[in-house]
Amino acid sequence: MFFDFKKTKSINSPTLGRIGKAEIYPARVIKSMINATSQPTAFKELGEYQSIGGVFYASLNNPNPEPVFTSDNFATPLFSNMSNVPLENEIIYIINLPGTNIQSNVNSIIPYYFQPINIWNSIHHNAIPDPLKPVSGGAQEADYTQAEGGLTRQVTDGGTEITLGKTFNERIDTRKLQPFEGDIIYEGRWGQSVRFGSTISGSAVPNPWSSTGPSGDPLTILRNGQHEEDSPPWVPQVENINTDPSSIYLTSTQLIPINAASTSYFSYSNPPIAPNQYDKEQIILNSGRLLLNSKNDSILLSSSNTINLNAVNNVNIDTNSVAIKSKKIALGDKNASEPIILGNKFLEDFADLCKDLNSVATALQAGVGTPGNLSPPLLGLIIPVVELANSSANMLSKIKQYKSTVTTTK
Repeated sequence: MFFDFKKTKSINSPTLGRIGKAEIYPARVIKSMINATSQPTAFKELGEYQSIGGVFYASLNNPNPEPVFTSDNFATPLFSNMSNVPLENEIIYIINLPGTNIQSNVNSIIPYYFQPINIWNSIHHNAIPDPLKPVSGGAQEADYTQAEGGLTRQVTDGGTEITLGKTFNERIDTRKLQPFEGDIIYEGRWGQSVRFGSTISGSAVPNPWSSTGPSGDPLTILRNGQHEEDSPPWVPQVENINTDPSSIYLTSTQLIPINAASTSYFSYSNPPIAPNQYDKEQIILNSGRLLLNSKNDSILLSSSNTINLNAVNNVNIDTNSVAIKSKKIALGDKNASEPIILGNKFLEDFADLCKDLNSVATALQAGVGTPGNLSPPLLGLIIPVVELANSSANMLSKIKQYKSTVTTTK
């Protein structure tokens, strides 16, 4: 498949506009400098790691069948704090602007590049076939032909006839996000997204966060990965907190229909509002697993109301020490009424009781006499009295064993 760029007036001339001595013109990306192995020789010649993020390019009006990798066709990003390194065969705009030696030579300029041109209106890639390496046959040739005619690019097979890079493999199921009025959306190439949106009442395309609250109330959604849908992959999708892989929602008045893994609030006398019924400001984190890790200091959980730990199976605590300070602690049930015995106090009194029993048993044993010199009423006491004396003495010797070495109470 051959694309005749000369038919497009806007890119017919290599110089589209001038800002002083600056030239702006379109070019095709030949290779992106991702690491030292992208082009080892050029990597050294271009200042080694200073070249990371730059691209080698070729003019659209003068394509070269043999790629060239020199400083003459190397451009660095125009913006320093926003990285969007193009793929091979994506189209960029080159602008010539002052370089590092501008102080010694005011006429010195070097190429910079803008981020890739949104040719296919795709978040995944916007590469276009090289006219010197036409795409022929297969579903993708028809796809590009339809797109060139103005239709939405509709990839139906998993093949990639265009070289996009060394490791980048096209995924045909990567969808754009459905925009709503006033949204500002940032999207990655693989289904990551950040939406600065709001409640939208009466939208022709529904969304799951606009059932409550007035239009315009702010909402921020950070999402990593997309959920699967039955519709064609070129149809935009709306975030779904329950089926997207990982999400963070920052809400104001929105009601988010999240399906919490566990909603058993039997420990409460006044249960909190269910997660899918709360319509005030909150932050929701939802994923297959959550890990909160503090490398150097503490994790502090603070609430003006309650803190709920809710799990389908167990709540486990592994640590050297656990301290709970509370006016009331109920174990087993919120209505638990049986008090816990104070161990030290109880065992002190228990020891006193054992001493008293031992004293009584010893006195009885002396008063009872010997088996050969007993009156009939006392004959039956000899064995119980001896056993009581021995058992009370034995309890006194083991009194410390009844104290827990782990758990204490106030």
